Amino acid sequence: MDMITMPAINMTPILPEIFLSVLAMALLLINVFSPGGSKSYLGYVSFIGIIAAAVLVGAGWNGYIESFNGAVVLDKFATFFKMIFLLSAGMAILITDQYMEREECNHGELYPIILFTTVGMMLMASGTDLMTIFLGLELMSVSLYVLAGFNRKNLKSNEAGLKYFLLGSFSTGFLLYGMALVYGATGTTRISKIAQIVAQMTMPSSNILLLAGVLLLFTGFAFKVAAAPFHMWTPDVYEGAPTPMTAFMSTGPKAAAFAASLRLFLVAFPTLQVEWSQLLWVLAVVTMTVGNITALRQDNIKRMLAYSSIAHAGYCLVGFTAGNGTGTSAILFYMLSYALMNIGAFAIIILVAKKGESNGTVMDLAGFGFKHPALALAMTVFMFSMAGVPPTAGFIGKFYLFSGAIQQGYIWLAILGVLNSAASVYYYLRVIVYMYMKDPTEEFEWTKVTAPVAIALVLSVAGTLVLGVIPSFVLEYAQLAIRLL
Repeated sequence: MDMITMPAINMTPILPEIFLSVLAMALLLINVFSPGGSKSYLGYVSFIGIIAAAVLVGAGWNGYIESFNGAVVLDKFATFFKMIFLLSAGMAILITDQYMEREECNHGELYPIILFTTVGMMLMASGTDLMTIFLGLELMSVSLYVLAGFNRKNLKSNEAGLKYFLLGSFSTGFLLYGMALVYGATGTTRISKIAQIVAQMTMPSSNILLLAGVLLLFTGFAFKVAAAPFHMWTPDVYEGAPTPMTAFMSTGPKAAAFAASLRLFLVAFPTLQVEWSQLLWVLAVVTMTVGNITALRQDNIKRMLAYSSIAHAGYCLVGFTAGNGTGTSAILFYMLSYALMNIGAFAIIILVAKKGESNGTVMDLAGFGFKHPALALAMTVFMFSMAGVPPTAGFIGKFYLFSGAIQQGYIWLAILGVLNSAASVYYYLRVIVYMYMKDPTEEFEWTKVTAPVAIALVLSVAGTLVLGVIPSFVLEYAQLAIRLL
């Protein structure tokens, strides 16, 4: 009888994912067999695990390893995005415990689900096969559906989880069908092989099966980054979900969708760039405009930031449309910057809100700057950064995104981006006006800054300002990360 031999598999590219998965499963068992009471210690263990995973990821920066027959890769592109995911997850964990205790929903399974979500995002960044990307996408998405509806006692949270599940499943169908059509047109799911086969086609733009697959993939990823007109789920889900989970959902998963779509479109379909860049041009303009105009009319601060996140996705689509080194590396830089300033802003919202989030409007911030000047100053930094005011990370990110578009000749796209950014200043400044120029109606005596939240805020403020003042070192890493794409 012939012996069946297993091929040697290098686990190095997915070592951080394996570590986080084992940790998440261990925490689930600990939660099951531990007595009731506070589950805060699970959050601390999860945060330490995030730091350990970041060390493992950082150690692979200079490596390039393909594994699982080329379905997974360890490269600088994946490493950069994985650090963004881990940063988002770590900061979300830091701001979670205080909120969940206040809302009486600090169940122990929360932290393992955050870790599983992070594993899914990391697989999306490392995936060089359509099936690997889909596996990571599903792991991330299913976990996010649970996180959105995690506060089972809150009807808005229940609604958010259900809406996200229904619409997310629908968009996943677009992605899977698109992958099937691309496989039918090329006979492979490996991104590098798809690129080779498409390059050998005489007229790839006339291949209906391929174009239909690319269009469906385009639609699916547009939903995941909340690009208009596929954005309708965003405000309701962001408003209803627990605020720390809203902060997490608006940063890490958005970056994961950009990571997968950048690798897919820039590597697999460069010969179709003329076609998909025209679609991206329109999508970028519509997304920026819809996000900013709708945000102008919002009083609920979580809905305002939800529409703001749509606009920020539009800014990144400007860099995607350019498709050059400047625009692509600017997307990586902007995703990092956005994670810092957005999670920091949501941390302040958590501190301002009462139990049940009954005071979730911009008007409820009236006089906050007089009662808690340090926290108001931090919120001011985040609002300025989102508006693109120098010297903040948001300004640098937008500058390079629009510069990439100009280099490729998309002058009008860059102009429309600048005009949209200028329009957004109104609703960001509105928050600052209420904090400093309106008489306080509350004493904000419930606002207590715990050590984990303080750490998250310090990291957010410092990162937002440092990336705005000396962005070159991160931009250099971002440029190195996209060099091999």
